Amino acid sequence: MGEQPRGTHVPVLLERCLELLAPALARPGRTVHVDATLGLAGHAEAVLAAYPGTVLIGLDRDPEALAHARSRLARFADRIHLVHAVYDELPDVLAELGESTVDGVLFDLGVSSLQLDAPDRGFAYAQDAPLDMRMDQTRGVTAEDVVNGYSHGELARVLRVYGEEKFAGRIASAILRERERARITSSARLAELVRESIPAPARRTGGHPAKRTFQALRIEVNRELAALETALPAALDALAVGGRVVVLSYHSLEDRITKQAFAERARSKGPVDLPVELPGTGPTLRLLNRGAEPPSEAEVAANPRAASVRLRAATRIDPDDDTGTERTGRAARERPRRAVKAMHTSGPALRPGSTVDPDSGPRGPGGLTRTEAEGEGS
Repeated sequence: MGEQPRGTHVPVLLERCLELLAPALARPGRTVHVDATLGLAGHAEAVLAAYPGTVLIGLDRDPEALAHARSRLARFADRIHLVHAVYDELPDVLAELGESTVDGVLFDLGVSSLQLDAPDRGFAYAQDAPLDMRMDQTRGVTAEDVVNGYSHGELARVLRVYGEEKFAGRIASAILRERERARITSSARLAELVRESIPAPARRTGGHPAKRTFQALRIEVNRELAALETALPAALDALAVGGRVVVLSYHSLEDRITKQAFAERARSKGPVDLPVELPGTGPTLRLLNRGAEPPSEAEVAANPRAASVRLRAATRIDPDDDTGTERTGRAARERPRRAVKAMHTSGPALRPGSTVDPDSGPRGPGGLTRTEAEGEGS
């Protein structure tokens, strides 16, 4: 099976992901599943084992991860296509493979176990290593380039936006002072600078003081949020009707991008004052959970790295299909549209017999709130 991967890999929310993908991948005949963040292939292996009719397209920007994944999935060699690519390159990958639609897509965002546990990759603030942080070490700028080349304003912006670091300005100032003396090349030295920049009371809570800075630099180096903003709409475009997408986020900005991408397609684009959908204006996505699902206590106990994960899932629907079931027919959509229409008219917003929940706002026919009628997660 070749060299064993460095670090410990436990797939996050594995059973829940399989449960959500099942209706799409268990359909008769050949199905296609995209693992957009293949990593060490824990999720991919489980999918291939559970669904013998499924073909896997696995993407990863890290050549080392791809090599380990190829070894791990060797017994499924006739059903896998592993590609060295970032997930925002998905349309090109599908076109090259001749796949017009897919049935399942999984995004497991953030840094992989391989990258986090390998000390020479520079992701970990607790170990001394060169300041690299590239998920693909064959191209792109390094964290060392960012730390030593960005202006004070650029550094502060990265730390404040991507790391949600309250002391971004102080940390940026400390970095500029240090690099005037010597170039910063060590992850340990950077972690020390960050620690010295944060007031002592703030260092006593929230984990390691350098955590947010290292996260921000990793996101900047790998263009993670920009790639996700492109990749998610592309993945939703590629989904066949009845296909499903699952996204595991570990950062509030990732989850926000996912929520917005889902919500955009889960609501009608037609005029709100019409009682029925116009052809082609209905929602093309149905949310499979309300808001973002956190991990269970048992999941976190078994895999501490799952503590910050938030899961969102959705299924592709046909906006003009009247058959209901998985695809949500027009008749099922007329009730919430009438509720929305009522909110935009003068006079009583509710029909006789409707109820008002003080915590969720007015409810129209069918007991739907405005948010539920629009299909947006919380």
